Amino acid sequence: MKTQKLAALTSITAGIAFLAMTGCVNPPPSPMVDLLDQFTAPGVPAMGPGEKPAPLKPIKEPADMPTWPGKGLAQHPFLFGGEGYNTISLVKDGKIIWTYQTGGGWEIDDCWMLSNGNILYTRMQYAEEITPDKKVVWHWDSPPGTQSHSVQPIGLDRVLLVNNGLPAPVMMMFNIKTGKVEWQHALDTISTTDANTVHGQIRNARMTSAGTFLIPYLELNKVVEYDRDWKPIFSVEAKAPWAALRVPNGNILIAGNGAGWVREVDRTGKTVWEVTKNQLPGITLDYVQGISRLANGDTIISSNGIPGRKGGPQDIRKAVQMVEVTPDYKVVWVIQDWEHLGLGSWIQVLDEPGIPENGEVLR
Repeated sequence: MKTQKLAALTSITAGIAFLAMTGCVNPPPSPMVDLLDQFTAPGVPAMGPGEKPAPLKPIKEPADMPTWPGKGLAQHPFLFGGEGYNTISLVKDGKIIWTYQTGGGWEIDDCWMLSNGNILYTRMQYAEEITPDKKVVWHWDSPPGTQSHSVQPIGLDRVLLVNNGLPAPVMMMFNIKTGKVEWQHALDTISTTDANTVHGQIRNARMTSAGTFLIPYLELNKVVEYDRDWKPIFSVEAKAPWAALRVPNGNILIAGNGAGWVREVDRTGKTVWEVTKNQLPGITLDYVQGISRLANGDTIISSNGIPGRKGGPQDIRKAVQMVEVTPDYKVVWVIQDWEHLGLGSWIQVLDEPGIPENGEVLR
């Protein structure tokens, strides 16, 4: 499949500020907190017309659970979810104030709140944008035999999506106003015949601050960055990478999925910062999937760890959903709430500076 190039791509990337991602000393304040009242306004239904129940099965916590740094669910307002529990949860002041359920099975692997309050997410067999009052404003179904695990807002009118499939996964730019695909490009694949490769092809891919494309190839065990003409400009080996981000200094931050690590590499591929599976005291990192680099330089690491899973934390006291780590490896915040939240694959901290669809939030 050949790339369908449009002049619109250049204008889109040129028009995106990417202030936080390019190391701006004073990034713009976040507009997201002011939007949260929309989710509890009169008329917001408990269940929207398109919702399907995906009830949480709480895990009973023993009385001697650890006391972690930070304020738990009250540390920040945030959007949260995990691939094994298909509910998008919005948390404010330590309480879940809004949820959106998508039924059992499959998985929500990528999700964003936009500056207009809408929620954009992909649930493997479809992608969707909904309003705070749970109205669907955009919906796209993955064709039969394909899967979508990666979505990114590019402005308020465009959506960048990767659709896993054969003979290759395809990155696509949708214009949600016109309903058309503006361009698409086939990515690397390990096989052209084995349908089992579809699920493991790609998770969270991103357009970067430089207008390049950063692809974590989950099954191919590599991360590759391409320029606008799809010429590879960076590549590094990485075991089953789930997500990759280009941080302000140009380095690449990578999530190691089942290997339980997060790693920052420089432009030569050398590791310059890393947190490993059992490095943090009292925590076992299990299935590190979504990652976030905050404006203060800290990193939020997801640990999609079911207590007792083979290879993961056998003790529920060591099983956490999210952990924030400083550059010098200090743990400053932990989410560990198995009674109110399910697995954690991704998080969007909503009091961070910047506008998400402008590329000013690194996650």
